[in-house]
Amino acid sequence: MKPPQEAIEALFAGRQADPFSLLGPHEGPEGTFARALLPGAEAAEGYSLQGAKLGKLKRVDDRGLFEGKLRGKPKPVKYRCTAGEHEWWVTDPYSFGPVLGPLDDLLIAQGTHFRLFDKLGAHLIEHEGVHGVHFAVWAPNARNVSVVGDFNDWNGARHPMRGRVDIGVWEVFIPDIADWRAYKYRIVGPDGVEQPLKADPFAFASELRPKTASLTARPAKPDWGDEAHREHWREVDPRREAISIYEVHPGSWQRDGNDWFLTWDEMASRLIPYVADMGFTHIEFLPVSEHPYDPSWGYQTTGLYAPSARFGSPDGFARFVDGAHQAGLGVLLDWVPAHFPTDEHGLAKFDGTALYEHGDPKLGFHPDWNTAIYNFGRREVRSFLVNNALFWAEQYHVDGLRVDAVASMLYRDYSREEGEWIPNEDGGNENWEAVEFLRAMNRAVHREHPGILTIAEESTSWPGVSEPAFDDGPRENLGFGFKWNMGFMHDTLQYMARDPVHRKHHHDEITFGLVYAFSENFVLPLSHDEVVHGKGSLLNKMSGDEWQKFANLRAYFGLMWGYPGKKLLFMGQEFAQRHEWSEERALDWHLLDAPAHEGVRRLVRDLNHLYKAKPALHARDCESEGFEWLVADDADASVFAWLRKCPGQPPVAVFCNMTPMTHGCYGLNLPHDGVWAEVFNSDAQEYGGSGQGNMGQIDVKDRWGCVTLPPLSTIMLEYKG
Repeated sequence: MKPPQEAIEALFAGRQADPFSLLGPHEGPEGTFARALLPGAEAAEGYSLQGAKLGKLKRVDDRGLFEGKLRGKPKPVKYRCTAGEHEWWVTDPYSFGPVLGPLDDLLIAQGTHFRLFDKLGAHLIEHEGVHGVHFAVWAPNARNVSVVGDFNDWNGARHPMRGRVDIGVWEVFIPDIADWRAYKYRIVGPDGVEQPLKADPFAFASELRPKTASLTARPAKPDWGDEAHREHWREVDPRREAISIYEVHPGSWQRDGNDWFLTWDEMASRLIPYVADMGFTHIEFLPVSEHPYDPSWGYQTTGLYAPSARFGSPDGFARFVDGAHQAGLGVLLDWVPAHFPTDEHGLAKFDGTALYEHGDPKLGFHPDWNTAIYNFGRREVRSFLVNNALFWAEQYHVDGLRVDAVASMLYRDYSREEGEWIPNEDGGNENWEAVEFLRAMNRAVHREHPGILTIAEESTSWPGVSEPAFDDGPRENLGFGFKWNMGFMHDTLQYMARDPVHRKHHHDEITFGLVYAFSENFVLPLSHDEVVHGKGSLLNKMSGDEWQKFANLRAYFGLMWGYPGKKLLFMGQEFAQRHEWSEERALDWHLLDAPAHEGVRRLVRDLNHLYKAKPALHARDCESEGFEWLVADDADASVFAWLRKCPGQPPVAVFCNMTPMTHGCYGLNLPHDGVWAEVFNSDAQEYGGSGQGNMGQIDVKDRWGCVTLPPLSTIMLEYKG
C-alpha cells in the first residue's frame, strides 16, 4: 500500500516518528516489498547479506527514495547503489530488528536497570550477523529523533530512530560504521520545534573542545592486571587502613614541551612513580569527564560517561588506572551530580522539555553557579546518575568517588532567600529526593563493588553522612564511606594564619575539632578550594617571615598527619608552591631547586611513609579509642600533645609547639616507662629546620618525661619499651 505523501514528506524533512513503518523490507500480499532512502543513487539492487541477488528497486523520488519487490522473506538486506561510473554499498538499517528487549523495557521503566551504560548510548556490536553501531537515547517527549553524524552528512532525514513508546527510548542499529565516528541526536520536541543538536548523554568519548560531538568508541580497555589490588581493598575495612590522597588537576600538574596537556600515558610515566615515591596511597583527580570550559576544572561536565579528550582516548585513562593499581595506588574521581551545566548541546531541555532538570526554577536553578539542578525525584534521572557511578567503577576500575557539593543537594534553600525556594511536603528545607538519590547511589556502588570508597564533600552538620544507608535505617543516613572534615580545614588554617603571639587566645581552634572528630569517618582536606580565587597557596597562608612561614607549614603538616582522620593534599602544596594555583599553567616545579621547598617535599614524603608504617597513626583514625589528649590546655605556651593508639601496637605521641620559642625541657606525663624514640621532627635540618630535637629519643621514668620542643614544630615519639 502506497503511504500518504505527507508521510513521505515527513521522512525527507527528518520528522518521521515511525520510520520502520515506511523503510526497510516488509511482508505483503504479493511478497516482500522494500523501500529505502539512498541519496545520490541512480539505481539500486538488493542483495542478501550472503551476496544473493534479491531484486532491483526503482527510484520513485529524485531525492533518493527507492521502492521494489525482493525475493524471499523480509530479512537484513544490503543495496548495490550506482550513479554513473560510481558504485557503493549500503546495508539497510531498517531491515534489522530492535536490539533492546522486553526485560530492558521493564527495568528502564522501573528505574532499576543497573547496566544502562550497556544499553543506552552508542555501542559497537554485531547484530544479526553485521557489525555496526547501536544507538539508543531516552527522549520520551520528543516527536521524533534521528542520529546525525559524519557518516550521513549530518542529515536528520537519513537515520530516524525507532521509538519504544512505553519507555520513551529511541533506537536504531546502523550497520558498517565503526569507532571514532562523530555523531549527535537531532530531536524535535513535543511542540514541533527542532532542538539544538544534542550530544549523547551516554557517550563514551567526545570531540576535543571547542567541538562538542560525541564519538563512537569502546569504553575502557579489555585487559586488566590489577586483580590483586582490587582484592586487597575488597577484603579490608578502609577506616582502618592508611589513606593519604594526592589531589590532582590533570591539566595542570605538569605540561609537555609545548605547554599542552599530557596524555594519560605520559601522565602515567611521570605521576604514578612520583606519587608512589611520595608515599601517598591514592590519587584523586578533579573531574575527568568531558567538559567544554577549561576554567570550570571539569566541574561543569557535559559528558558524564566520557573521559575528557584533552588527555587522549578512553583506553588511555584505563591504562593509567591499571598502572596505578599495579604500583599499589588507588584512583579516586571527583563526581559531580550537583552541577548541571546548561550548554545547548548538553542535557538542558533535552527533548524540548525539562527532562533531566526541574522545570520550576525554585527547584531547578542553582543561583551560585548559574546552572540547572537534576530532578533527583524522577526515577529515570536517578537511574542515569546511579548508573554513572557504577560505570566508573565497572569500566574503569576506579577505587572511589568523591561527591562534590553534597550540601547544595541536601537543602532546598541552599543559597536561596525567602520566597526563592519551595518547602518539602512536611514544610522543611530538606531535599528528600536528593537524599534518596545519594542513598541509592551508595547502596548500589557498595553492593556491586565491595571495597569502593565514597567520600562526601558536605559542609554542614547533616547527621549520618558516613552511616550505612540501610532500607530500614534512619532516613537521614546517606551511606558514604567518608566525609570531608571542613571544620578541621577552616579552624586549623585560621589558627596557622595568626601571629604566634596571638595564638594563645585561639587555642580552641585546634582543640575544638576533637569534640566531633569521631562523629563521622573523616578525611582531612587541604584541597584545591583552599588555594584559588585569591586565597593564595598554603605557604602564603602561614604567618611570619620567610623562615617562619616554612616552619609553620612543616609544623602544620606534622599536626595534620598526626591528627585522627585520613589525609588529602592538593598538588603543589607538598613542595610549598608559592603561586596560587591556576588551571592555565603547570605547577612551579623549579622550586624544588631551592632547599626550603625540597625540604617540605621530603617532609611530606616521610610523613606519608611514617603514617603507613605505624598502625597507631592510621588504624583508629575514625574511632575515639585511637586518640588521647596529653596536653590540651597549655594555651600560654601554644603547645598541644596527644597520643595515637592502636591495640597491640606501640603508641605514638604527637607534640606541637606553635610558638617561635624553643621549650628546652617540656615536662609531661606519658603512659609507659622506657624509651620513646623520636620518629619525626619537622625542625630537622634535612627539612630546612634548625635541627633542634631530642637526640633520637627520650627516657620516661615514673610516667614522667622531658621533651625538647623546637620552635614552630611538630615532633612524634614512638614507644619502644
